Amino acid sequence: MITCALDTAVVILSYNGKKWHELFLSLIVSEAETGYEVIVVDNASTDDTLHYVQQNFPTVKTLSIGINRGFSNGYAEALKLIQAKYYILLSADFEVTPGWYQPLLQAMQRYQGLAACQPKIRYWRDREYFEYAGAAGSFKDAYGYLFCRGRIFADLEKDHGQYNDDIEVFWASGGCLMVRADLYHQLGGLDSELYAHMEEVDLCWRLKNAGYRIGYIAGSTVYHVGGSVISYGSPQKLFYNFRNNLILLLKNEKTTTLLWLFPIRLVLDGIAGLQYALKGQFKEMFTIIKAHFSFYGRLGMWMKRRREARRLVTHRNEEGVYPRSIVWQYFALRKKTFDKLNWQPRRLS
Repeated sequence: MITCALDTAVVILSYNGKKWHELFLSLIVSEAETGYEVIVVDNASTDDTLHYVQQNFPTVKTLSIGINRGFSNGYAEALKLIQAKYYILLSADFEVTPGWYQPLLQAMQRYQGLAACQPKIRYWRDREYFEYAGAAGSFKDAYGYLFCRGRIFADLEKDHGQYNDDIEVFWASGGCLMVRADLYHQLGGLDSELYAHMEEVDLCWRLKNAGYRIGYIAGSTVYHVGGSVISYGSPQKLFYNFRNNLILLLKNEKTTTLLWLFPIRLVLDGIAGLQYALKGQFKEMFTIIKAHFSFYGRLGMWMKRRREARRLVTHRNEEGVYPRSIVWQYFALRKKTFDKLNWQPRRLS
């Protein structure tokens, strides 16, 4: 058990992440003087990551997970052993910037009911642009599809200050997520069965179903390499995109909504698979089919998860839900940037 002397534990889950620690850990550690402790969790790496961190960063505390059962399980197991007021879940392939921490802490202290938040996330390889994993705040549309301000599907926007505001969002990126530790544990933490991808959306949805708020804080900026574990556009990522999105809906959506939404999603996912087939991308088409079989093959377990989640629902907070279809707006109406949606999220106050 690690008990933090300071309020915040920055917890970095690492799998064969030595190259990222060589690039990014020094600044994270030097910024720790602003009020946090750094803990590196080694998720059964096969290289010498853990030895490198212990030898080169003596102030960093370490934990080791014996068997790698995925991103969400690594954090789920580690956070059981870390006592702090706040957690910041920080992926190893993130570069922080000077002063990145205090705006997040101040937001958690200032905004009533704020359970979790994320900073502005820009692309490490092309630093003027937002990054896929969170960008400038993240939302859900009326049909359960996820998107970000600054990144809708594959289109990244250049950051020219258009999103320098603190807003309420539907979910915050798990790549750099600050969350109240007591609420994290009270509401069940990350679901290890999701393995990887969208586990933070599931957590944020449960927090919102309990009446809390999720925020995007523009005064903090970090850079994300992206695709370092599951590469963008890979069949593995496509599988988790489709399977885990169905799981999220089943676990957290209202029953009255599910009755009409699930049939529609089956049709829309089928159309997506057909589009891949028409392009000759049969591997992608079969990946979508595999995702659906995986979901329905464990439907009993996901229903159990739904019953557990429903017991935690008190007052659903629907802020951050885009009331139309982002798929229709993007593909049919060709609205590629957030400003074209003619919809504004609520500012935090």
